[in-house]
Amino acid sequence: MLSEQSAATVRATLPAVGAALDTITERFYAGLFEAHPALLRDLFNRGNQAAGTQRQALAGSIAAFAAHLLDHPEQRPDAMLRRIAHKHASLGVTAEQYGIVHEHLFAAIAGVLGEAVTPEVAAAWDEVYWLMANALIAVERRLREERGGPAWRPWEVAERVTETADVVTFRLRPADGGPVRDFSAGQYVSVRVTLPDGARQIRQYSLSGAPGPDLRQISVKRVHGDGAPDGEVSHHLHARVQEGDVLELSEAYGDLVLDAGPDTPLLLASAGIGVTPITAMLAHLAGSGHRAPVTVVHGDRSPATHALRADHESWTAKLPDAALHLWYEQDAPAGARTGLVDLAEVPVAPGTRAYLCGPLPFMRSVRAQLLAKGVAPADLHYEVFGPDLWLAGQS
Repeated sequence: MLSEQSAATVRATLPAVGAALDTITERFYAGLFEAHPALLRDLFNRGNQAAGTQRQALAGSIAAFAAHLLDHPEQRPDAMLRRIAHKHASLGVTAEQYGIVHEHLFAAIAGVLGEAVTPEVAAAWDEVYWLMANALIAVERRLREERGGPAWRPWEVAERVTETADVVTFRLRPADGGPVRDFSAGQYVSVRVTLPDGARQIRQYSLSGAPGPDLRQISVKRVHGDGAPDGEVSHHLHARVQEGDVLELSEAYGDLVLDAGPDTPLLLASAGIGVTPITAMLAHLAGSGHRAPVTVVHGDRSPATHALRADHESWTAKLPDAALHLWYEQDAPAGARTGLVDLAEVPVAPGTRAYLCGPLPFMRSVRAQLLAKGVAPADLHYEVFGPDLWLAGQS
């Protein structure tokens, strides 16, 4: 994959580049948005930019990709590439935009590292970039071809349901009256809205169920910034979008999908709004005749904040061998536990495949507990809402 000469140069310079990546990506985004302000207005998440999380995710993915090329020269990190490609395809990222990113990223590298960026160093990192970019371009093209149809399609809000004080479910049907394509439980769609300042911002929401053959369903949590900006799109959807309104949606994307036969034991763990893909998975399992044990784990602040609780409980009850384990930080009812998710007393069947969705601290904790219980690392799958800072934390 990486040429021998470039591999030696990247290995020698990775510590310096890695140490400067956060500064490099900060300068990169500043230069990119100064030259192409429409990208910030209409493609990139302005909230993530303000909070710095997109910068951390980009730095983590670059470092992880480069390290993988050095440590496993005969392999490509397909799992990481697929995750990024699904995100990009759902956002409508184009092949041409990779050239724009290359221009500003390498200007930032040269600006931060100065004379250390010799022609040899530049050529080696250029090779790393285009290996990653061309792989992503190919996967994204294939994903779009598989789904077919336009990148964006109008959907009418058929029903709006208040789940909790901060979560609303939207059930949508195609405004053009056309067919609804199948999706895999665990996938998400991108939603594009026009905000009051004219920006066309995009956010991704898990499909939280399949309420009918001609409907899609998303459940949106209103994001409170807690020191960072409030969620622009989530607040817009809560405050302004009612039954009869029209939203622009992408087709379904995402690589966190159930990949298990009817006899594979499963563990589905969520916290907070991470429940959304899990309820879709439970509905699929109940409808497909899954026979093996299913352990369902969820943590929340209280029963009042537990979105889709009725679906969570009813779909679990429809499975022949399933158990629901609930933890609430406060007001735990009979049958639930108080505090954070603790799997010490939860039985986990041999050969269990686990799917996790929720805040990163929750997923790291549950992953560690499952590894201690003997679940194989290859059988642990996760979904991150927003930039994938799991990678950033591993680099």
